[in-house]
Amino acid sequence: MSAVDVRSMTQTDLMSWRMEEDPILRSTIVSIVLLDKVPDQGRLVDVMHRAIDAVPMFKCRAVASSFPWTPPRWVDDRDFDLSWHLRRMTLPEPGTWNEVLEFARITGMAAFDKDRPLWEFTVLDGLADGAAALVVKVHHSLTDGVGGMQLTREITDETREGMSRVGTSSLSAPTAVTPIDRLTGANAVAHSVGSAAGSAVRAGARTLRHPVDTVRGAARILGSTSRMVRPATTTLSPVMTERSARRSFGVLELPVAALAAAATATQCSINDAFLAAVLLGMAEYHRRCGAVPPELMVTLPISLRTDRDPLGGNRISLARFALPLDISDPDPLMHRVHATVESWRNEPAIPLSPHLAAMLNLLPVAVTGNMLKHMDFVASDVVGSTTPLYLAGAEITRQWAFSPTLGSAFNVTLMSYTTHVCVGINADAGAVPDLPALIASVSDGFRAVLAVGPPGIDVAVTVAC
Repeated sequence: MSAVDVRSMTQTDLMSWRMEEDPILRSTIVSIVLLDKVPDQGRLVDVMHRAIDAVPMFKCRAVASSFPWTPPRWVDDRDFDLSWHLRRMTLPEPGTWNEVLEFARITGMAAFDKDRPLWEFTVLDGLADGAAALVVKVHHSLTDGVGGMQLTREITDETREGMSRVGTSSLSAPTAVTPIDRLTGANAVAHSVGSAAGSAVRAGARTLRHPVDTVRGAARILGSTSRMVRPATTTLSPVMTERSARRSFGVLELPVAALAAAATATQCSINDAFLAAVLLGMAEYHRRCGAVPPELMVTLPISLRTDRDPLGGNRISLARFALPLDISDPDPLMHRVHATVESWRNEPAIPLSPHLAAMLNLLPVAVTGNMLKHMDFVASDVVGSTTPLYLAGAEITRQWAFSPTLGSAFNVTLMSYTTHVCVGINADAGAVPDLPALIASVSDGFRAVLAVGPPGIDVAVTVAC
């Protein structure tokens, strides 16, 4: 059997898969790609075949094991039918943005057919001026945000006419299944424990040579591991407490140059400016609701992906920590955010995330799910293309991502594309019954952050929900 015929889920992918037992925790990623025209159907089919060749997982279905603690396997779907995954619909006249957003919202709430590969692409035509939209739906076990951007490069071109490609992308060469890849379930856990034991033996040898430094290092790792997996027993928000399987989508758009200028003016990063804007918005939203807590708990995905990793799958760690709502000045708030985020990015246990995932996968979904449901929001920053991209002859003009809430009140995902910052908000309608109020608050937060930058830069923020 070839290397791509069967591959076990990694422990990180398994976490996304197992959460499906609770509809509130569904790990579905939805993206809306706006196009200036309807893509050519024949070319689109060709590029999708090209992408599937590059990422064989997209032609696989997940097959559950009958053995306890054994992750599902990615197995080639012998009945794979591209026409089922690649669809086309015409919006009723007059086709509007609200109809696209509503289609994406409903699509995101629907469960996948787990007897097929876990992705769907739907082209929506009938928009004004001949424009179209591509609604992408992918299960999180197939890819993360950075991996999604790598996949985007597999199906897009740098010109409208397209470029002939010979063979597969240098990023997409399939890797052979190694003995470690073949480990499943209890064997995988045993491997993690065995690896830890081996590390302990090596650590013991180092301890004999450098006892003080080694003990200190071990203490740091143990303390970091405790911080990474500590339970969350209550939300810090007094108003975003309910949880449901209902979702609401909304978007913001602003210039990349304005956000970058604000970050540069404070000697911070775009991610710092982004998180500060969300926090300022959350403070305003809670003031509207009559109760402002001093801080909120955020889940922040941290990418572990390297150039050596294959396309697809998850290479992330989820850091969970508190950020302040009681700092109203954007400048010091960005610096506080920067210091907090950097400290978590440098946690000693971050590289151990796959092993921590293996241990958490031994717990009932109700236990890990309860921890996630007490987080207030999820924030993710994805760097997109700085140059225009084309899909089967159609130019991509905007791209928004709506990442899963992971049990929190909402997920806010920033995706940069050419000169635009596209912010997608996926909100639990139970936790956030008034999405327009939340989006208006977050847009005001962005305006406050953009005002830190130099004058003369366009700071317009566009809102839709």
